[in-house]
Amino acid sequence: MRIDKFLWYSRIYKSRTIASNACKKGHVKIDSNSLKPSYEVFPNMILYVKKNHIMNQFKIIDLPTSRVGAKIIDIYLLNMTPKIELDKKESLLNNNDFKFKGKPSKKERRDIQDYLNE
Repeated sequence: MRIDKFLWYSRIYKSRTIASNACKKGHVKIDSNSLKPSYEVFPNMILYVKKNHIMNQFKIIDLPTSRVGAKIIDIYLLNMTPKIELDKKESLLNNNDFKFKGKPSKKERRDIQDYLNE
């Protein structure tokens, strides 16, 4: 199965286009090698997915035949993200760097969008 399809089927990314773009930007890796969206994945592979400034680590248990519900994702995917990365997520949520008075300017909106897309 293609990596972009797998990322979409397993609900790591909201759409296949977003998953494909993440692969092109180098946010999806296997063994520190960036992947193209057409890269074939198999069970027992370990994926590294950078999403929202956090390097998530997933082990593929099985390949789904179609997009699966969020409740049964554990059948196909094992989240092995280290505790250090999960702590980063907590600190990012508690960080108040982007507090503005009123509506942000166009430049500030672009800065926020760039920060979230890294």
